[in-house]
Amino acid sequence: MTDTGEAVAAGVPGARGSSADGQAAEGLPRHALDRATFRAIAGARGGPEAVRLLRGGQLSKRALLLLALRRAAPHDEGYRAVYGEVCALQRADRARWEEVLLRPELDAWAADRLRALSLGGPAPLDGLGDFLRADASPVLDLECDGLRWAPLVDHRGPRRVDYGRPPLGPLSAAELRAWEERLAAAWEVLVRRHRRHAEAVAACVAVLVPLRPAPDGAAVSAAARRAYGTVAASLPADPVLLALALVHEFLHLQLGALMDLVPLHRPNGPAVYHAPWRPDLRPAGALLQGTYAHLGVASFWSAEAAAGVSEPERAEREFARWRAHTLTAAGTLLGCGELTPRGVEFTEELVRALAALGG
Repeated sequence: MTDTGEAVAAGVPGARGSSADGQAAEGLPRHALDRATFRAIAGARGGPEAVRLLRGGQLSKRALLLLALRRAAPHDEGYRAVYGEVCALQRADRARWEEVLLRPELDAWAADRLRALSLGGPAPLDGLGDFLRADASPVLDLECDGLRWAPLVDHRGPRRVDYGRPPLGPLSAAELRAWEERLAAAWEVLVRRHRRHAEAVAACVAVLVPLRPAPDGAAVSAAARRAYGTVAASLPADPVLLALALVHEFLHLQLGALMDLVPLHRPNGPAVYHAPWRPDLRPAGALLQGTYAHLGVASFWSAEAAAGVSEPERAEREFARWRAHTLTAAGTLLGCGELTPRGVEFTEELVRALAALGG
C-alpha cells in the first residue's frame, strides 16, 4: 500500500447493469479509498473532496437497501411500482435520484423495514413514495465571502431517527427568522475563521433539525449514523458555539460514512472504556466517534485562539482542555485491542493531527 492512490479498502459492492430478475442496481460503483484521502479524513482535513467520496458510498448503500427490500418482498406490488419509479429516475435524472436517496431518513426507514422482514414480522413498504415527493420545508440561503450553504430546516417531521432530545417544532415564522439570523452569524464565523471546515459542512450538511435545549437551558446538538447529511441542534445565543456544534456533528457524520466503507473497529462487545468528557463508560466504537469529533473541537478552539477576535482566554482554555481529553481517549483506543489495522492507522493519524495543533 502506498500514498500514490493505492486503495485502503473496497467499500460497498454495487452491481453494474440490471440483475437477472430485472431489479436494477445500475450505476453503483465499487468504492475505493486512497491512502492520502483516508489520512486526510482521519486528520479532519478531508474537505469537500472527501465528502464527495463518502457521499457516493451513502448513495450506493441506500440503493442497495432499496434493492434488498425489493427482493425481500417480491409480491408487494405497491413497493414494486414505486421502486420502479426510483430506478427510472436514476436513468432519467441522476441529480434528482441522488437528492431522493440522500433524504436523511430514508436510510432508517429502509433498514427498519428490512430488519422487520428478516424477522418475519409485518413491514409495510408504502413509505417509499413519501421520499419521492418534494420537501416543503424551508431552505435557508446563507452566503459569506463567496461560500454558499443552503440547508433545509426540517421542523415538521415525521421523525424516524432519535436524536436524543425532543424535536422543536413546528416553528413559527418568527422562530424561523431567528434560526436564519443565528445560522447566518455562525456561518460567518465558520467561513472567516474555519474555512476548511465550512467548505466540508456546506458539502455534507443538507438538513437541520431543531431540538429543544436541555432542561437547564444548555444548548444541545446531535448527529445520527442513519441520517447522513443531517445535524440536529438547539439554538445557542452565541454564534461561536453554534459554529462549533456544526463542526462537531459534521465529523460524526463523516466518520459514520467512512465506517460504512472501512471497518475501523471490531463489533462492540461487553468491554467499555473511560471517555474523559462523559461520566459513563463507552464501547470502543462510541469512544472512537467521540474522539474523532473532539479532534474537530480542539481544532476549532485552536483556530479561535489564533484568530484572537473574541474571548481569546476562553479559546485557549477550551483548546487545552479538548486537546488533552482527545489525546487521552486516543491513547485508550490504541491500547484497547479492538481497533482493526485501519482503525489503528486512523487513530494514529488523528493523534498526529492533534500534535500539529501545538501545545
